Amino acid sequence: MVIRTYPQVPLDEWDEPASDGASDARPLSVVVLAAGAGTRMRSERPKPLHRLCGRPMVLHVLDALAELSVARVVVVVGHRAEWVTKTLIEHAPPGMVIEFVEQVEQRGTGDAMSVALTGLPEEVGGEEGDVLVLPGDTPLLRPATVARLVRVHRESDDAATLLTAELDDPTGYGRVVRGRDDAVARVVEHGDATADEREVREVNTSMYVFKRSVLAPSLRRVSPANAQGEYYLTDVIGVLYEAGHRVGSVVIDDTMEAAGVNDRAQLAVAEAELRDRINERWMRRGVTMWDPQTTYIDVDVDLAADVVLLPGVILQGACTIGEHAEIGPDVHLVDTEVGEGARITSSVAKRAVIGANAQVGPFVALAEGTEVPPGVVAAPAPWEPPAQAR
Repeated sequence: MVIRTYPQVPLDEWDEPASDGASDARPLSVVVLAAGAGTRMRSERPKPLHRLCGRPMVLHVLDALAELSVARVVVVVGHRAEWVTKTLIEHAPPGMVIEFVEQVEQRGTGDAMSVALTGLPEEVGGEEGDVLVLPGDTPLLRPATVARLVRVHRESDDAATLLTAELDDPTGYGRVVRGRDDAVARVVEHGDATADEREVREVNTSMYVFKRSVLAPSLRRVSPANAQGEYYLTDVIGVLYEAGHRVGSVVIDDTMEAAGVNDRAQLAVAEAELRDRINERWMRRGVTMWDPQTTYIDVDVDLAADVVLLPGVILQGACTIGEHAEIGPDVHLVDTEVGEGARITSSVAKRAVIGANAQVGPFVALAEGTEVPPGVVAAPAPWEPPAQAR
């Protein structure tokens, strides 16, 4: 087990701070389930570390905690555990205390949760605390949604609260079955559901808040008697309901937030959604984009007001663009600093510094580490025809 404190600025610091009071109640611990191999990704890279907009998806999940006061985060690792742990040590959000626990054998989400509890000693949160559970492959989750889930759970004082979604095609998802007083009675995985249960459109998103005092005893009553032969965390819901506890739910407003990433096609869909969010935020902050659909901006890029981005612009890594700079068309910058009023056309640069009011391009490739002084024009020499052709 490792406990660390880490530096990184989350994307969602751009949003307005929470005002729902979710952080003012009893202690909250968080468990992020990131142990899976992600075989459908067909990659040596662990699934939680596949990148969206320049950042591994599990870090987007941690960014979703931005509006909460969290006592501790436990990340359950398994496949390529050292790689996942190293990435989080280097890049997790500021001030976040993380402990890593390893699920050596992948025996289901219920088993992963039991492993996670070993990283939550009684002195962290205690029996009166709550435990928020998030999957490590849901990078589109918004901080406001997570804060709302925690707030509703505490206001209702339910034993557990699920984040659910209503889908037109719920194929493949666990169905939410209601019981007395419209409380959640159980979650039935698709492979175990009856024909009638498969008609239910409300599905589980695999995001929960539990009262800590009931979680461990309920996990001990879960068995692997199901189609997969695994210990399902979802079975805890039925255990709680049968024991007389109330289980509530919050229906998510935007179902894209709950979209899991299990293969490269789903990764591309999530990336497109996240890029749309990033572009919209920058435009609302005074950046002009001629064509947002062909403008690609990573999470850690910083743009000043009155920047103009023409079609075909790719800004990767920690680029910073000064006021009134004009970038594009067809420009690819990586970790590059651009001064105010600079103009870059049809060019590429990596870890370069381009001074204020400088002009670069068209058709210039700056070598890594190049510094273009303020006001300088960096462009190829004009082509002249041979003398005999004049």
